[in-house]
Amino acid sequence: MEESKSNWYALKVFYNKVFEIESYLGEMGLETYIPVRKVQLKGEEHMRVARRLATPDDTRRDNQYVQAGPIIYKREPVVSSLLFVRAPESSVPEIVQTVYGKGFVYKMADGDRYATIPDKQMAMFQMVCSSGADGLEFFADDDLTRYKQGDKVRVLEGPLKGAEGYIKRIRKDRRLLVSIEGFIAVATAFIPPQFLEKVSD
Repeated sequence: MEESKSNWYALKVFYNKVFEIESYLGEMGLETYIPVRKVQLKGEEHMRVARRLATPDDTRRDNQYVQAGPIIYKREPVVSSLLFVRAPESSVPEIVQTVYGKGFVYKMADGDRYATIPDKQMAMFQMVCSSGADGLEFFADDDLTRYKQGDKVRVLEGPLKGAEGYIKRIRKDRRLLVSIEGFIAVATAFIPPQFLEKVSD
């Protein structure tokens, strides 16, 4: 039987268990994405986590930490309860069962179908989040209604080259906004107009 097309879905996760759910879904062979900030650990916290990572225990879920040589980073979700998963539609009931009691998969407004996220929206959002650009700011989608939306543009230069989004004036500054509609958006710092080109919707 032909496998159904894979889509991105958004999960609301309770009790700060996003990394635990990420592990479960990874064990199912599914791709996941959590918007995070990476914070370098120092001092006593660094030593404690280094000891913990040096003595692996299968019962622990240490995917919250990333080690790069002697440096250890802690992954901190920018929205504590939000996780994205890419899966075939046929796998969604298994995902729902896996997260039962710890979260849920968002549904469409009609309540009958699970909300899917377009691949391009997710790719652009991931690109901006992983760009290393300074000054990124995250918003819940409904927080943005108070800000005026402008032209759709593409970035031509710099670490965000290729990113597409909308110009929004946020606190008197014109910034590029890339969103996963209905869930989350990321705004960049100011980008000079000469680094942008207008694109059609």
